[in-house]
Amino acid sequence: MKICTKCILPETFPGINFDEKGVCNFCRGFKKEELMEEKETYLAKFKELIAQCKGKSDYDCTVSYSGGKDSTYTLYLLKEVFKLRVLPLTFDNGFVSDQAFKNIRTVTENLGVDSIVYKINFHLLKKIFAAGIKESMYSSKALERASTICNSCIGLIKFSFLKIALEKRIPMMGWGWSPGQSPIRSSIMKINPALFKASQETYRKPMHQVAGDELNRYFLNEEQFARNEDFPYNVSPLAFMEYNETKIIEKIKTLGWIFPEGLDSNSTNCVMNSYANLVHIERFGFHPYVYEIAGMVRSGEMGRNEGLEKMKENANADSVESVKKRLGILKE
Repeated sequence: MKICTKCILPETFPGINFDEKGVCNFCRGFKKEELMEEKETYLAKFKELIAQCKGKSDYDCTVSYSGGKDSTYTLYLLKEVFKLRVLPLTFDNGFVSDQAFKNIRTVTENLGVDSIVYKINFHLLKKIFAAGIKESMYSSKALERASTICNSCIGLIKFSFLKIALEKRIPMMGWGWSPGQSPIRSSIMKINPALFKASQETYRKPMHQVAGDELNRYFLNEEQFARNEDFPYNVSPLAFMEYNETKIIEKIKTLGWIFPEGLDSNSTNCVMNSYANLVHIERFGFHPYVYEIAGMVRSGEMGRNEGLEKMKENANADSVESVKKRLGILKE
């Protein structure tokens, strides 16, 4: 398979083309100098936003906290570096590894913060995840950056956590997206209720077809969308802060974080991730993390060889079988 000679995007990635040197169009349009200037701009914007939002509620910022390395580091940054009163929110999708849960407990205790674990009815999740194995459910654009299963998870997290932020009138929502996941220009963004309502439907409709009306309670209703003044800012600090995976892991280990074993090379919290990746690769011909990793290779935040290594699927067969059984795809 042909792969870009600068990043790691393969010829199977949608919309890709190569020049005579084998460099893809995504790399040809990338300007690192502009990115570095934008990072400085957005860091300054974030400091201004903190001054504007701090002290307006019992908490300054929620943090979507999976227990993985990036969300742990984001929690550390927001609490210790930016001195915010944070509320970590953990979404239990039924496949969070035991070590990730231990990391969540240890890190939140060592940082001295409150924490909420939000567990949705697993019978509903099981229907949604199993449907994602059989069909794509979401737009081709959404599936360039995440598998169908991950899109379902992300959708439920976004809107159920937004409901919590609105209920508590928390002015910011922090996300641990890596620089490859979050474009710098969307790393600080006031949530627009009208646009978010349309976005909600792109997630809710396909999941509703599978799970029915019981799913609606995890999404916003008309009354909540009408509360324009209470809608928070989304912030993704890893997009404009220095990002070095080795240094990140070294730092969070000082908080008691332990690297989990038995997961694939692109997850430090979710047992189901490697199976979701395998399904996506079989269906579309490219790894669902390749766009994210290629972005970090392009910007110099990860070496190309390291990026290629992350694309080698290293799923544990026993783990995949266990996930299939839990989803009811294989009989016990």
